[in-house]
Amino acid sequence: MDTITHTLFGLSLYGSIQKDKVDRRTKMAYLFTSVGASQIPDSDVISQLWDTEGLYQMWHRGITHSVFLTPIWALLFYVLCMFFFKVKDKRLFFLGWLAVVIHNTSDLFNAWGTGYLEPFSQTRITFGTIPIIDFVFWVIIGSAYFLSKKTTILKKPYYFRAAWFLIVLHVSLQSVQGYYYYQKYNQDYEQIALSAGFIPTTFQVITKQEGIVTIFQDGIFQRKEIQYVLESKENADLDYLFSKSPKAKTLYQWSPFVVIIDDDKQLGIYDPRFYRNGQSFLYEYITY
Repeated sequence: MDTITHTLFGLSLYGSIQKDKVDRRTKMAYLFTSVGASQIPDSDVISQLWDTEGLYQMWHRGITHSVFLTPIWALLFYVLCMFFFKVKDKRLFFLGWLAVVIHNTSDLFNAWGTGYLEPFSQTRITFGTIPIIDFVFWVIIGSAYFLSKKTTILKKPYYFRAAWFLIVLHVSLQSVQGYYYYQKYNQDYEQIALSAGFIPTTFQVITKQEGIVTIFQDGIFQRKEIQYVLESKENADLDYLFSKSPKAKTLYQWSPFVVIIDDDKQLGIYDPRFYRNGQSFLYEYITY
């Protein structure tokens, strides 16, 4: 998910906590942990500063997003709260753990995916059933905030807990639909990937069969429609490309499948899940 959504998740966690009987320092520790732990896996962006081998595509959302690292992040925030706020509350550990698990797990559902099982598996797990920026989350959390402003402090957490219920329901419904479309196309194509649209219930279904990549638009309330048909040059010399462009090799490992370009001008690959208006923003190539 995007940074704003992860921040909103953290604020919603903080809002769902009953805080009428805790002091100011403890409240600050809860807020710091809720928001900070909701963001900490994305600290891997700084790895761009020392990436000299074109590996950032695998590093981002890699080990920092591993489910096995989540208790380590939680322990970090527990220790930071003891140091900065002088608060020693075991609930801070579990709050931080929950925040990181929500971050890492929510990232599984969009097309970018995560290294959820690193270091035991380098596979990027992605379901593609939620867009990277999902405005439904924003509306749900925003509504909970405005409704909670009109009630007593004792009742405020219930609005945010209701918001979490609706968020889980939204993700579940989208995922059930995504599973349906995956199975629907799986019978006719060798490879399939999903990319959820910004409008709920709409999906791009990206398929590959014998070097032909077809991108469909499909959904409950719309007819199946072919958006793009792309030809992949499967016989191109990718070893030569990888020797000249390490980023291309990383992209090849990272993507579920790629489209290969090989003409008189360039040799390259791109991820068709991010193909819009004649190009993909995940594209690596060399020129002849």
